[in-house]
This record gives sequence, structure tokens and C-alpha cells, in this order.
Amino acid sequence: SKDLKGAMEILIEQKRQKLSTDDKLDDHMDFASQLIFAQNRGDLTAENVNQCVLEMMIAAPDTLSVTLFFMLVLIAEHPTVEEEMIREIETVTGKQELPS
Repeated sequence: SKDLKGAMEILIEQKRQKLSTDDKLDDHMDFASQLIFAQNRGDLTAENVNQCVLEMMIAAPDTLSVTLFFMLVLIAEHPTVEEEMIREIETVTGKQELPS
């Protein structure tokens, strides 16, 4: 486990270096890139990034939480999609309160 974690840190650092030297970033960045940029913005720590990538690689039981996090990040970055989702929810449920 310690060896795997160390290897993952090396791979993430290599990805970070590649991102910092690329002239043009793809419009559709991958999950690791999104996590690295979230860390750069101060939204995540280096340990958060390492743990998220590690969980995705080994498909641990916590993978669902990472996937949901990524989905929420994407929704937050695309407000028009969020508005469409809210309209769709309201179309199905009406204006009633959703259960907690």
C-alpha cells in the first residue's frame, strides 16, 4: 500500500509537470487534471488529490464518493447545465419540497 501510494504521487507529479508545460490544454480535461487544478485553486490539498486518484485506480468502495465529487465539480463549472437540471427536477416534482 505504501509503495502504491508513492508510485501514485510520482505519477501525479508527472501529470502536474505535463500540465504546466502544455501550451494548449484540451477542452475536455481528464479527472486527474481537474483534481490538480482544484488543488492549484486551493479547493483541495495534495493529499486529497493523491487519495482521489488512488481510489479511482484501485476501484475501492469509496469510488462512488469520488465520482459524485467529480460530477458536482463539473456541474459547478457549468451553470447553464445546473439550471437545466433544476428545471428538469421542477418539471418532474413541481415546486414541492424534496425530502432530505
